[in-house]
Parts: sequence; structure tokens; C-alpha cells
Amino acid sequence: YKHFLEKIFKNARYLLSEKEEKIMALKEKSSYSLWIKMLSEFLSKEEAEVFDEDGMRRKKSFSEIFSLMSSTNKNVRDTAADAINAILLKHSDVAEAELNAILHDKKVNDELRGYERADKHRHVVDDIDTSVVDTMLMAVRNKFEVAQNYYRLKAKLFGVEKLEYHERNVAYDAVDKEYSYEKSLQLIYKVFNNLDKTFSTILQNFVENEQIDVYPKKGKTDGAFCAHFLKKQPVYILLNHTNNLRDVTTLAHELGHGINDELMKLEQHALNFDTTLSTAEVASTFMEDFVLQELMHDADEETALSICMTKLNDDISTIFRKVACYSFEQELHKVFRETGFVSKETIGKLFQKHMAAYMGECVEQSAGSENWWVYWGHIRRYFYNYSYAMGLLISKALQRNVKTDKNFIENVKQFLSAGTSQSPQDIFKAMNIDISQKSFWDEGIKEIETLLTETEKLANKLGKI
Repeated sequence: YKHFLEKIFKNARYLLSEKEEKIMALKEKSSYSLWIKMLSEFLSKEEAEVFDEDGMRRKKSFSEIFSLMSSTNKNVRDTAADAINAILLKHSDVAEAELNAILHDKKVNDELRGYERADKHRHVVDDIDTSVVDTMLMAVRNKFEVAQNYYRLKAKLFGVEKLEYHERNVAYDAVDKEYSYEKSLQLIYKVFNNLDKTFSTILQNFVENEQIDVYPKKGKTDGAFCAHFLKKQPVYILLNHTNNLRDVTTLAHELGHGINDELMKLEQHALNFDTTLSTAEVASTFMEDFVLQELMHDADEETALSICMTKLNDDISTIFRKVACYSFEQELHKVFRETGFVSKETIGKLFQKHMAAYMGECVEQSAGSENWWVYWGHIRRYFYNYSYAMGLLISKALQRNVKTDKNFIENVKQFLSAGTSQSPQDIFKAMNIDISQKSFWDEGIKEIETLLTETEKLANKLGKI
């Protein structure tokens, strides 16, 4: 229970008296959560007429319009972007008031509790040293040219000098091959078995014990989820499998979480049966990436190029975009604490500045994109974005080690079994890995650079660029 107690004492440094804590709890709703709820509900009620994939104009909800911006049909995605820009502009005044209100609440809370930095509370709660986060952020910022080179390649593949802001996530030649649930399971079982038989055994148990809910049905929530609660309760994998490529990687992703949970059950007591936010996505992305590499082995070159571009897009968004957003948050809180109020125009300029920093010259900061902070819920959760980048980069570094030395998988299992028994930094230290060093994060980024180089070579070979 040593580390569990250490965390309690570490958090206690920032606790106030019981009466003060009661006031802090009571004001949270009026000073924070009701502001967030107001804006999100305004946006969720918005509708607009846009072109659908069949070329007909139809009224769509805000979330439906957002998804249409990823359409491979330019007319569809452009009209969807126009609608989104109009909706965000409409609510920008309210968002300005909302964001300033919660920035003020955060500033007051930090001053009362004695947090010396706006992002310090997040690091304390996540059991991660601020110096480790700063090192990771620096490593990614120093390599923003990786993201810029990716968008340069994507622009060439699309035959344009610049991608418009809303086009950055459009899939290149989306793979239309079908993958049934049974076929997906077979492929994933093969990958897990090659990595370590413990992984494939856990998968087999999930299937035999009917712990995977596979198909979409009426009343079932969209997306996918791995549900774990108490150590003595079973883990469940909840899917909406529709037989496309994304469903294969999604299944692998959620099974990664499931394997993480089962390994923790074997080694940890109930108080340590959990993962920190900073490492929660390591197991899932680790398994997902190895499954994607297996898919590449059997793919023709055209399909392989499409898969590579999809993977690069996900990696760039998860690492470089999230770090750019974290940087935006840092400057936003700094400006607010200096001026006491930040106009929507200033927020927009700060937002575009940090988005342009990682996107580079091949993605246009199009008119209207200055308001895209309006809907971004992550910045309302305060400095949450670093965890996406950190988790995936740790996963990439572990993958690199496993490819170099297959026996390193034992270290991976050790990490997946550790739960919250130690801080992430100490867990890795036991594996002779120092995540406080920039070189560790550079290892993860190197994996993305390698994939980008291979993708460029493949695109050249196929005469696409």
C-alpha cells in the first residue's frame, strides 16, 4: 500500500480545510459544470441542411455534419465545413463568456490550493512528474516537422498545394475490404499468439465466456468500450462491429485494454487495480499497432498505401495535434492570468497559431477555423490532451524494443501488470527505462518517422507523387 499512501499525501499538500473543501465542492457546479453543459447543449441542438453522400440536401445534426467533413466527396465535405463554421460563429460569443468564466474559476482554484502552474493539478492527479510531461512536450514540439511532412505528402496525394483546414482528416483511398468478426478474431488471435501466448489465452477466455458484445443494435451507444469496474468482476468488451477495417483495429484496441485489466488482476490488490491517465492508452495502442502491421503483410500495394496513410493520420492527430492543443491551453491560461479577460478574437488567433505550428504550410488555416476551439471539449477538462500523446509514444517505444528483442515482451507484461502500484516513472525505472529522458520519447517519434518514410517510398513507387 506504500504508493497508494504516497499519492494520498502528495494530494493532501493541495487540500484546504474541511469547510473550505465543502465550499469548493458546492461552487463547482455553478462556476464550472453548468457553463460547460450550457455550451455543449447549444451545439448539440444545432441542425443545418447539407449535401449527403448521395448528392441530396438533407437536414443533419451537428455531429452528423461533423462526420460528413471526412467525406471523400469534396462537395459534401466543403458544404459540411461551411455549416460547421456558421454554427461555431453563431455560438462564439457564448463560448467566449463560457471559457472566460471557467478560466477564472481555474485560476481561483489554483491560487487557493497553491498550484504554481496552471497544469500542475493535472499532473498531481495523474501521478506523473511535471518534468516528465515537459520533456515529452519538448520532444514532440521539436519534431513538428514530422507532422508537417505528413501533410505535405497528403496534399501531393490529393493533387493540391494546400489542404483546407477541414480536409486534414479526409481518408486517402479508404479501404473498402470487409472483415467479418470471425475473420477479425482469427487475425488478432494470430498476432497475440506471436507476441505472447498469455495474450491469446486471455482473448480465448473472453470469447468462450461471452464477454464480448459484438454487433450494433437499437438503443446501443455508438463506438466501442472496454468496461472494468472491480477486481472481482468480469471485464467486458463492447463493440459495434460493421465489418470494416476500422472495426478490426478497434477490436484489437479494446482487447488491449482487456488484457491490461486481466494482467492487473493477477498481480495487484483492489486499490491498485487501475491505470493512470498518462498510461491508460499504452496497452490498447500497442496491440492495435501490431494488428495493423499484420494487416499490411497481406495487403496489395494500393491497399497498403491507404492503410499507412490512415495510420499516420491517427498518429499525427493523437501525438502532434494533442501536443499543439496542450501548448494552446498553456498560452491561453497564461494570457488570461495576465489580462483577466481573453476576447474570442484573441482566443482564435492563439488557436490558429498553435494549429499552424504543427500543421505547417500545407494545411491552410482557412477562414472560420479560428472558431474551432468553440466545440473542443478537451480544453474544458484542462490539460488532458498530453495523455493521448504520452500513451501512444510510450506504446511506440515499447513496440520498437519488442521488434528489436522479442524477449522484451516480458517487460511489456510487467508494465501491463503494474496497475497503480507505482508511478509510471518508477514502473519504467524497474525496466531500466528512463522516461524523464528526451531520448525515450525520441524513440517513439522515430517509429512514426520510419512509417512516413516507408509510405513516401510506396507512394513514389506507385507513381502517386
